[in-house]
Amino acid sequence: MTLVEKQRLLAEELALIPDAHERLADVVGRSRRAAPFPEADRRNENRVPGCVSAVWLVGELRDGRCYFRCDADGPLVKGLVAFLCEFFNGATPAEITASNADPLAALGLIRNLSPTRQNGLGSVLTAIRAFAARTTLA
Repeated sequence: MTLVEKQRLLAEELALIPDAHERLADVVGRSRRAAPFPEADRRNENRVPGCVSAVWLVGELRDGRCYFRCDADGPLVKGLVAFLCEFFNGATPAEITASNADPLAALGLIRNLSPTRQNGLGSVLTAIRAFAARTTLA
């Protein structure tokens, strides 16, 4: 499934929840399903610059596809970052670098967030795309 198709399906799924705050709560709730983030990965080199909250992101390439793990020190940010990781997991580096997908914006999930949170989430997207670009060049 392409990132465009994935974004469309998520939009259809979340459209069933009419209230923006409830949609945001649903996305944040998804982060509870994520595997625990290892303490050893909370290193400076895994920290996403530009985030007010502490956010860690680890990418890996398996069988030609990108997979991401993440954590954050606040539940809202953790949920949104986990959603981004889930969205991009399984995509090829070429798909990620060629895509301008921003599922949080497309689904209307960042409208009610503060500008600093919006900028931080943009930094996470940049870090995901940078990882994909590095693995494409490798």
